[in-house]
Amino acid sequence: MSAALDRQIRPIYDALDTGSNKSAIVACNKLLKKHPKNALVQALKALALVRSQKVEEALALCDEVLESKPADDSTLNAMMHVLRGLGRHKDMVTMYEAAYKKQPANEELGAQTFFANVRASNWKSAQLLASKMYKQFQEERYLYWSVISSVLQAKDPNTSTEMRTLLYKLALRLITSAPSPSSIRSDRFHLHLTILRELAEYDEAFALLDTPAGQGICETNLACNEIRRDIMRLKGALEEEGKRAEQRILEKNDRNWLEFLSVVDGTFSPLLQNSAVDGVKEQCASKVSNTMALFTKISVEDGKKDRSGLLGLLELEDRSRKHDSTRLLTLLKHYYELFGDKACCFEDLKPYSDLEDQELASWSEILNTSPSSLSSVESVRRVINSHKLLRYNLSRSELTVEAECSRAELYIKQYQEGLLLGKDLPSTELQPVDDLAILAGSVFVNVWKMTGDIKFLYKAAVLLEFALAKSRQAFQMRLMLIRIYRLLGAPAVASDHYHLLRIKQVQNDTLSHFILSRCSTFSLAASGDLTFSSECLEASQIYISNSQETSDFVIRAFSAEKYSQIPEFIKFEDWLENSLQRDITKLEYLRMRVAHEAISSEIIDLELIELKFIFDRLHHDNRDFEILPNYQPRVVEDFNTQTLLFGKSEGHGWVWSLLKTYITAFSQASDLDDVVEEKLLVGDRPQVSDAAKRGTLKERLAERDEEELSELTTDELSLVSYADALAAWLEPFHDYVRPPASVVLAEAAKQTELKTGMPLRGVDTTPPNGSVKKEEDTPPITDAPEALQKFFENMKARFEVARKTTSPVEALHVATLTQEAFLLFVVETLRFKTASVVKIHKLGNLVTKFKPIRAVAVTVLRDMAAALEGISAQEGTSEKRREFIELSGLESLEFDHDFIMNIGKKVTDSRKKVQEGIAKGMSKLCSTYEQ
Repeated sequence: MSAALDRQIRPIYDALDTGSNKSAIVACNKLLKKHPKNALVQALKALALVRSQKVEEALALCDEVLESKPADDSTLNAMMHVLRGLGRHKDMVTMYEAAYKKQPANEELGAQTFFANVRASNWKSAQLLASKMYKQFQEERYLYWSVISSVLQAKDPNTSTEMRTLLYKLALRLITSAPSPSSIRSDRFHLHLTILRELAEYDEAFALLDTPAGQGICETNLACNEIRRDIMRLKGALEEEGKRAEQRILEKNDRNWLEFLSVVDGTFSPLLQNSAVDGVKEQCASKVSNTMALFTKISVEDGKKDRSGLLGLLELEDRSRKHDSTRLLTLLKHYYELFGDKACCFEDLKPYSDLEDQELASWSEILNTSPSSLSSVESVRRVINSHKLLRYNLSRSELTVEAECSRAELYIKQYQEGLLLGKDLPSTELQPVDDLAILAGSVFVNVWKMTGDIKFLYKAAVLLEFALAKSRQAFQMRLMLIRIYRLLGAPAVASDHYHLLRIKQVQNDTLSHFILSRCSTFSLAASGDLTFSSECLEASQIYISNSQETSDFVIRAFSAEKYSQIPEFIKFEDWLENSLQRDITKLEYLRMRVAHEAISSEIIDLELIELKFIFDRLHHDNRDFEILPNYQPRVVEDFNTQTLLFGKSEGHGWVWSLLKTYITAFSQASDLDDVVEEKLLVGDRPQVSDAAKRGTLKERLAERDEEELSELTTDELSLVSYADALAAWLEPFHDYVRPPASVVLAEAAKQTELKTGMPLRGVDTTPPNGSVKKEEDTPPITDAPEALQKFFENMKARFEVARKTTSPVEALHVATLTQEAFLLFVVETLRFKTASVVKIHKLGNLVTKFKPIRAVAVTVLRDMAAALEGISAQEGTSEKRREFIELSGLESLEFDHDFIMNIGKKVTDSRKKVQEGIAKGMSKLCSTYEQ
């Protein structure tokens, strides 16, 4: 490249670096007039177009650059970013491989070709390339790149069991042929141990671990020490591991809890392995005695300094109880007396507190007689822990409404008394008595579940809001309030608390379910309010970042030879890419999108392709439910289950059920078939799960599994049944009218050429003859299934029942699902709205059968809208706010009247807004689609 041209290109780089994509495109166009075939400028323009979301134009330029087979670093680097943005990793591999063939002595280009294969998960190609580079450049890291590539190929779910073993054997042969021993670097050593573990070569692994180098690495490297423990367990050497752990505890004062667990595992190892052999029980009893003496000695020496010794005794006793030991109660008491003033006491003792009968009575007596002073932070913690432990073991007979209300009153009284301890704390600190408020809130929620009386949710909301005002960083209270406000039909208040959590990065995957679960129930998208749609898009940014950035972490790990991290990064990428929450959010966004945007073939086609990709995934559920505090008794549902909207959690079954419904409807309404989709697909097709290979798409869509359907609410189940009946009725007519693939491709090619000025490569733009089907092929016109019209009538009856219940969300649920059913009807009948299509295919009789269904649907929706408007008019009144204050009933406990009034106003205003907005949206949709 000439120096003059280089100076002209430099501003393009600057514009791209600063995000000025429009300026970059203008600069590229100027240069391309002088140098129309300059591959670098074309690649930079393609990159600016990709970043400007002008995908069709970028594709044409991209293909042109790829045809020229670039080999210079600048063009390759620019094209790498273009192809990654388009999701075309296979083309990236092809591009780098072609460039490397031109310059086989270029080591850096060889490494980039290897990394391109890594990004595309082409582990076989990566392994072969790394081996070739090792032979050529004699760089030892390339040998280990080859080894880890074999391991990763073996870990691929699509690799057969036989091939997996062969790959591990190949990896072992390569690693043992290395000039230097693996122990010179901890990550190489970790890789070596991983392979030996997978091949069950435990003796060889032991030999490596017994060397001074191996011992030194395991002493300082947690990842290597973890795999060493795993090998010892698999080998059955629990006794040896227990002795080693005991030695570390005694000689090095190691208080790692894993070491204590190793000692306990070693203690019971003889009984686990040879329980039928005479004398084993006596031997095990002797070992229990010795271990008990060891842990007792440590607990005495450590005192309050460390909990490990006492926790070890509890774990030992818990396992010993299977053999009639009775020391657990004594140990629980001792632990509580020593560490009852620690915040972790309840979580530590909970696994060992499932007591019954006399033991439970004795334990409860110990806790009841515990000091109840609130004079210090330590004494407050002890009181809180006693409440939690007592509550955990409450029996059903003790869970009466009166008893629960008494407990809540006690917790609130102690909470108010204990607030004095934190009166001078800065706003960034938590109040020592926060858990008392959480306990009281949990009691109110439990009583609501027992009685169905909404006033107890009001009480919980007011109490937790009050506590949150005193302790602004108490995120657990916010999470509880989000759940409660959604149950109260106040999504705006829940959203405010969600935003105050300030969740970032991967937390969007683990925590967004708190606000996005069934959020279409509260969506006002039909009336133009895109609040929840925006929430879905914002929460989905982590998945875009994952697809663009996580592979870079993998590449850096390869470069730095961090082999223990590579599988973890790949797993992280896979779990985010195939996240269940990602696709729950996608479905909710889709349900809101079809209510907001005019339903068209473009929307249907784009959504259909993405939904089919989702349907082929094997989902991972990364949602965090454990973060919600749960202090409910073990005999009832936990707090998470109690506060689920409509009592149902969206799991895999919910996703599959909704996916099948929408894919079926969109497939029938779309002109895309597999041939067309393959031609028009922009990026690489994602890998499919094993389930996706078990049958055709049509066969899998037709399956309705009872286990899947059990995750739906009764009304959602009605919607699915309605959609299935609608699809079954119209399927023959869609298949008859749908144009051939060649016609669709020709039209797509023409549209692309009009937009970009460039032809769509590989597609004939001349439509073939015979695109219209013959008259005799017309399927017989049949009457609409009775279930379609009846669905809307049934939902109207359900709505009337729901609006009379105390639940503020049940009527919304019924109304939004009825609206969704109407929109599915619009999607399914969209093809038949064009008069020319109806006339050509002689389907006038079919179209007339749509009218009564549409009329019933519109009438029902208008009635529901009118009813919701009436309800919303009552919500914003002063009477409703006074009702909130009276029902909460916390004024008697010295809660400020204005404070409660403000909460009541937020709740009622939010309810009014959502009810009014949904009503307006339904009316708008009726006006748009009633003809």
